[in-house]
Amino acid sequence: MLTKVTKLNAIREERRISDAAQDATKDSDAPEISGGMGNSDYTTTKNTRVDTMLVDVFYLLSLFFLTVGRSRECPAMFSQIGCMKQLLDHMDESAVYTEADLTPFISRIQELRDIIKNDERQNKHPPQLTKLMAHKLEACQQVVNRLQNSLSVISVELLAIHQKLVQIRRQLNAAAARPKPPKGDVKQLQEELRKIDAKRVDGKFLGPGGSSVPEGQEMLAGLLESCFELSNDILVRNSTVSPTLQPIYDRLLETKQQLEHLEQRHRWSLRETDLWTYHLTLKDIDRMRVNGKFLDSEGRQPEGQLVLLYLLRRSYGLINKLLSSSEPLSEELIPVSDKLSTISKCLREVSKYGGTFSLRDMYPYRLALHQIDSMRKPVPDKDGHPTDVARWLAPDGTVPEGQSIIQAQYEEVEQTIEELLNREEEDEEDNETLDGSGVSETLECDTLSDSDRVMSSSQVVESHSGNSVASPSGELDTKRATG
Repeated sequence: MLTKVTKLNAIREERRISDAAQDATKDSDAPEISGGMGNSDYTTTKNTRVDTMLVDVFYLLSLFFLTVGRSRECPAMFSQIGCMKQLLDHMDESAVYTEADLTPFISRIQELRDIIKNDERQNKHPPQLTKLMAHKLEACQQVVNRLQNSLSVISVELLAIHQKLVQIRRQLNAAAARPKPPKGDVKQLQEELRKIDAKRVDGKFLGPGGSSVPEGQEMLAGLLESCFELSNDILVRNSTVSPTLQPIYDRLLETKQQLEHLEQRHRWSLRETDLWTYHLTLKDIDRMRVNGKFLDSEGRQPEGQLVLLYLLRRSYGLINKLLSSSEPLSEELIPVSDKLSTISKCLREVSKYGGTFSLRDMYPYRLALHQIDSMRKPVPDKDGHPTDVARWLAPDGTVPEGQSIIQAQYEEVEQTIEELLNREEEDEEDNETLDGSGVSETLECDTLSDSDRVMSSSQVVESHSGNSVASPSGELDTKRATG
């Protein structure tokens, strides 16, 4: 098998050299196109069914060596290195880790590196095999280095807050993995998040004495926001939805999950047209409401209104994020986008502290939204006559780029206001209590068993994954925007 692998690698090396030569020729002709595909990128993008088959074969051989007790030899390392690489990739994707989580990986990588060197000195196995293992191990080391570099931007003054946020995120992950998450525990975690959020001044965590703004603000703000979003997701999923609204709930949940998948996996290759179907689905569901409520066949308002509004708002928010990452926004529409971002941020801050809201409470936000809506003007036809289509126009009457971004932002804010107005008082008769010791004991046990295992010679740390969301900044301005 190693002979066949060697031949395959030789063929690939010839192709790589040939492609590299072609890239060099293109680079000389077009200097602006630089940074050709390296070794690792080539092997990653050119993987074939043969590669998949070889990985399976090597994995089985690795397990055979472990079964007979030969765990400190190169062949036995393949399955361990593969598992480490997957876990490190998940940690990189989720951004939920601390320096303590990386320490076991670092020590284990060094142990495996020593085993490879020992096998090379003693010629226990073919050099092609030890070279393969060394290459796989180096890939793990590169991910560890990247994770360490990400943590290095966090100032020492903010390390304690970062560690606390990571701990809360893991407890939320543990709660989310349960069929029926304990509502009281999640509320207690939300209260801890509010205490951390209250430490910020003008959206920044300050250093000792409040005289400095330590580095790492963006990473902590994104982690804090993602914890709030996940806790809300858990509470909504645990809420009761009437059977008459179940089909709508299923459609919204499926749409939200598909949009989250697009955001995580295909964000940079996304085309705006890919989102059209999702936008139509949301608009169709939105039109089912009567006076802001979903009704059954008898005209009654079933349970689950808040759940549906939350899912609707989250889906609009995801579309907005995806559009913002791909579609250009014209300079004329930037002030409108900034206003909507500011309103959205203010509403999220208000929402964090729970409670119910009246029309009077929402009046400033509704007024600001109305003023932005009134800025839309009918688009003239080719003869200069106004049509029924309204857009945010430039001063010269043209339609600037980025209309769908503004529309998605507008609809997200609109749904957030509806969600807050429909929020009901939390049930005080829940069996779960807000006892802090209860949440810590229950969820921390799950977290330790699932996320904080220390690697031995054949074990690795397990970690949960999540998404990080950064919040915009600004001040609420309810005056009419111009231009």
